[in-house]
This record gives sequence, C-alpha cells and structure tokens, in this order.
Amino acid sequence: MSRAEMDALGWDSCDVILITGDAYIDHPSFGMALIGRLLEKQGFRVGIISQPDWHSADAFRALGRPNLYFGVTAGNMDSMINRYTSDRKIRSEDAYTANGDPDKRPDRAVTVYAQRAREAFPDVNVVIGSIEASLRRIAHYDYWSDKVRRSVLPDSKADILLYGNAERALVELTHRLAAGEPIRSIRDLRGTAFMVPSGWKPAPDWSEANSTRYDTPGRIEPHADPYEMKSKEPSSCATTDAAPQEKPVLILSREERQAALREQRSKTVVRLPAYEAVKDDPVLYAHTSRILHLESNPGNARALVQAHGERDVWLNPPPLPLAMDEMDGVYDLTYARAPHPAYGKARIPAWEMIRFSVNIMRGCFGGCTFCSITEHEGRIIQSRSEPSILREIELIRDKTKGFTGTISDLGGPTANMYRLACKDKKIEESCRRLSCVYPTICSNLNTDHSKLVQLYRKARAIPGIKKILVSSGLRYDLAVRSPEYVKELVTHHVGGLLKIAPEHSEEGPLTKMMKPGMGSYYAFKEMFERYSKEAGKEQYLIPYFIAAHPGTTDEDMLKLALWLKQNNFQLDQVQTFLPTPMAMATAMYHSRKNPLHKISADSEAVETVRTGKIRRLHKAFLRYHDPENWPMLREALQRMGRSDLIGNSDRHLVPRYTPPAVGMGNRPGQRLAPKELQHVKKSGPPPLQAPRSVKAKPAGTRAAKFAVSAKAGRK
Repeated sequence: MSRAEMDALGWDSCDVILITGDAYIDHPSFGMALIGRLLEKQGFRVGIISQPDWHSADAFRALGRPNLYFGVTAGNMDSMINRYTSDRKIRSEDAYTANGDPDKRPDRAVTVYAQRAREAFPDVNVVIGSIEASLRRIAHYDYWSDKVRRSVLPDSKADILLYGNAERALVELTHRLAAGEPIRSIRDLRGTAFMVPSGWKPAPDWSEANSTRYDTPGRIEPHADPYEMKSKEPSSCATTDAAPQEKPVLILSREERQAALREQRSKTVVRLPAYEAVKDDPVLYAHTSRILHLESNPGNARALVQAHGERDVWLNPPPLPLAMDEMDGVYDLTYARAPHPAYGKARIPAWEMIRFSVNIMRGCFGGCTFCSITEHEGRIIQSRSEPSILREIELIRDKTKGFTGTISDLGGPTANMYRLACKDKKIEESCRRLSCVYPTICSNLNTDHSKLVQLYRKARAIPGIKKILVSSGLRYDLAVRSPEYVKELVTHHVGGLLKIAPEHSEEGPLTKMMKPGMGSYYAFKEMFERYSKEAGKEQYLIPYFIAAHPGTTDEDMLKLALWLKQNNFQLDQVQTFLPTPMAMATAMYHSRKNPLHKISADSEAVETVRTGKIRRLHKAFLRYHDPENWPMLREALQRMGRSDLIGNSDRHLVPRYTPPAVGMGNRPGQRLAPKELQHVKKSGPPPLQAPRSVKAKPAGTRAAKFAVSAKAGRK
C-alpha cells in the first residue's frame, strides 16, 4: 500500500495496481484482497491504493506506474448505494471505511477512479470490475439522477470491463498482457465487456440477431406473404436459359442438427436496442432488461451488443461458474485476515461484522427481482468443499484476535443453498428460467440439505468452537423440503432470532418480486416453533419486508400492516425499495412494465410508487406502531374508506389522536417522556415488547437491501 512497503519487498514497480473505494482488509470476504492474493499466487506483484483522494491524480501516482494495468473497483458495494439511502439522503456511516467515515469515496467511484488513473498515467491499461461495474455494463436506469445512463465503459474510458465473478478471466487477461498481447486484441474472454467499432464481429462467420425479432416489443408488423409476387409483371417470372444449379440434400441425425444449432448459437450476437433508443422509450428499456436476464445462463447465453453513438458496447457471455476445487483455491490463499496495519486501531464496521463469519458458497437461484446477486454472481451455486470450510474455521480460531469461540455466520447470499444444483447438467445448460424456485420449485432442482447438515455437525465438532450461528438470509420454501435441516438449524444454530424474508404478505407485490406466498412462511414457522420447543429454547423469527416495491398498492401495504399487527410484529427499522441498476424490479419501476413477460406498449402495467409522499406512507404502514406515523396513517385510512381502523381498542390500527409530544418539535427518533409514553400506551395500540433486537448491516452481494432491525414478540 506504500512505497515503503515496496522498498521492504525489494520491488522497483508493481505489475498490477488495484484501486478500491474500501478500506483494505486482507480477508476473502473483501473483493480487493481476494483478487490481490489470487494475482500474487500467479506470480504478479500487486499494489493496492485504498480510498485515494480523487480530487486530483496525485494519489493515483503513489505506487508509480504499473507494468500491466490499473484494476479499478468501487469496492464491495455500489458507491451510490453505499453513500445514499432509498430517500436519496446521504448515509451517516460508510461500513467499509475506517471509523465509518462517510466521505472517503466519490459518487460513481468506478468512473471517477478510472478517469484519474488515466490522467495519472495516460498510456497504462485500465481494467474495471466488481459489483458497480457489473451492474452498469449496459445502458441502465439510474435512480439518483432519475434517467437512463450510458454503460460505464464509455464514461470511464476503461479498456475492458470484467463482470460477475471474474477470477478466471482476470488471471488469463493478466498473463496475456504479461506475455505482450495488446489489451485491445483480447476479445475472447467470457465475462468481459468492451467498446468496439459499430458492426464489429469477432470473425466473419458470426451472425447478428435483433432482440426485437424474437421478443417483440410494441407493435408487431405482419409477416410478408411468401406466395405474393414482388412484381406483377409477367417478365418477373421468366427463367433464364441457364440450367438450374442442383444442391445436394443433406439428411442429418438429431444429434448432428442439435450440434449445428449450438455451433450457430455460439457464434450469434444479440443486438439490444441502442442507448439512444432505450433512454427515451421505457417499453424498449423493459424489453432490453428482459433480454439481458434471459441471456444470463452461462450454458446457453449469447453475446450481446448495444450501440452507444457511433460505437458499440460488446458483452461476451457470462463467466462459467468455478468448480469446487477452484473455489477452494481462491479461499485457501494466504490471507492476513485483518485490516491493513495502516489503519491502526480504527473501527471498520464491515470488518467487525464478518471477522468471525465464513462464506461457504456463491450465487443464488432465487431470482428475486429486487436483488443484485443474480446480475453479479449468477444463478448457479458455487460451493466450497467441506475440508476448505473447516480449515477456515480453524484459522479463525487460531489467528483472529478477539475470537471467543462463536462463528457469527456460516452461510452466503442464501444460507441453505449450499451444494444445491440442477439434477441434470444438460438440463441446467439449456434452461432459460429466471428462477429455480418461482413460481414453484423446479422438479429438476435437487433440494437435499443433507450435505449442509453434515457440514454443520462437523463444524460444531471442531475443538475450541462453542457455537456456530447461521445469520445469512434463509430460503424457507426450500428449507421446509428438509425437516431434518430445519431441526438441525433450530436446535443448534439460531441465536434466539432467525432472519427470513417474506418481503410481503400480498400476492400482487409477491408476483413482481418472484417470491413465494405466505403458505411457505406458515409451514416454516410451524416447524421452527415446534423444533424450538423440543429444544427447550425461546426463539423468534425476524421477517424482512419491503415498502413501495413495484406492484404494491396502498391497499397491499394496509393488509401487510394488519398482518404485522395480528402477528404481533413491531419493526424497528424498515427498508424502502431502492431501484438498483439492472435489476428487473428497477425496470418495472422505470418503465411501469413487467419484464417477467413479453413486453409491448399495451402489456400489463405495473403499479409503481414514485412520489416521496406515497413512499413514506408505505414505509409508515410497516411502522404502524410509531406515533410519528399516526397522523399520516389516519389521513390515508380516511382517504381509503377505512376509518373503521382508527380507534383506541386492540382491533384498531392507529389511535384517534396523537399525544401532544409527538410531531410538535420532537427531533426524529426522540423518545417520549415517561408520562407521555403512558398516555400512548393507554390510548394507542398495545405495545409489543421484544426479547431483544437484531440489526443486519448492508452486505456487498445484496446491494438492494439495507440495514434492517426488527422486533418480534407476543402478547
């Protein structure tokens, strides 16, 4: 990280210099450390410039000129999501910065850092990647400016973009550059995107398919009649004296035909509507989003191309998932498992959250439309082996300061998808479903949790390990398929509270989220409570809910509020839908169309909450118990014709009036004085106390979710 460290290592220069918007923490949960150690293992000298001052190019010259390239990333989170709330307000803390300082990275950090790196050394290659670049690889709706922006490639002036889990592409790219190959000639790596001249193709035998021909948006033009003569003149039917040229008829077997089609498909690029078209046409934007997601399975995805002015953004097919031994190789590298010493004793919130946790897998086949995991990590689960995971637990026990015997999480993007996959590789490679579990769990999906149960048991048996918790989100519709797993989880791995994510109670929003109905929730709840009772433990489910998601009406939020009250849930902090770049729910938000189905100008319209007032109302429904929200809720209930829910008994949602202390000069979040609080207790909804509260910090792989804490209790 410094010239002094280079001197101590005897380096006169770095081969690769990585620039990141995060504090440098040498741990495999942080992308910059993972990439740095991977390249180091390949024999390259890697420097890291962490959170440089972007106001000039000076900080980007700190380690000198890299021999091969600058690798630029915003960090573990998209910089805009990291800096702003769903209300477009600046966050008070940056979890990935020393002492939580919120001012250590710029907006749209990838673009800013890449431009400064180019300014520092104009002739050096610039490679961009990680989640911010992944989510902006094509024209995308930008919530913060409320417009469709160009791909990050032309704005950043980068030479190449690596999207998704890019270890394999990065290693090959670096070796080829080291061998002297120009970066502008490296055009065959999966999981890469780059700018090319209009109409460019990798080879003459490539063909181009227009996306609007096989998933037609808007008006459909009638096909030409093949029997209609183009000319009515008799001479047009005349033949020449030359004998017709005979062509042999080839009879191919089914296997040969399929192989030929696969070969043709692998050399076909799908042209998406141009940036200039989608920025002004919401229907075309929704269509583009649909095509992008349909072409996301590495087994059958085609290359994509999108015009930006006189040049094209070319996207090669997504990267192939890492095999288990490759995953082990990445996570078994030699990490210091601590922040860089330069930070001293500074507190880094994200490090405090994950220092005693273990990531066991990548990816998610849930396909939730609001989540960014699919666009970045893909739908195919990539799992580590049992020995690799157990070795990491032992490393935490032996090397991580402050360890007291409790592993805080053994999970990943979804805790119980470890080693779950399609039963047939050929079916997996040909599948074009957007989710393996919606609208129902696919019959080809292996839902056997036995390997995960076995992992839990072996992890608990490691000497010095007192407790292993599962804190990652849980897919409960999968869990109920395995009662043995639920029993194991509830008996040994729940620390009193377990997070699950119904997201909503009503069918309308759930269909737009691609989430299961409440039937699965009730089935899991029954099992959870039964096994908790058998274990002699008092434990609670902590549900997550989203306010103002596309497809949600005021009536939907009212029904959810009534459900929360009926089930005695009082949510402390709640999340309002935030449209992240490239997510399908974001396409719904921007276009008011549903890209889960074919798009046309007169296709299904999606109810979309866009005004701040209605977004605040939907959030208020989730916090119906908060006196600050009662005036707004009373007004809404009267407008909706539901004044019957205003009153002072248990059957009412909000009381008839608000205590004088509420809404009269109180600071946001200020507690009521004891006497005033007693008045609220007598006149308002019955207070529901929780045994404790739990707070979940933002996770880099789930950028559409935010810090949420919830309180659950019973009368």
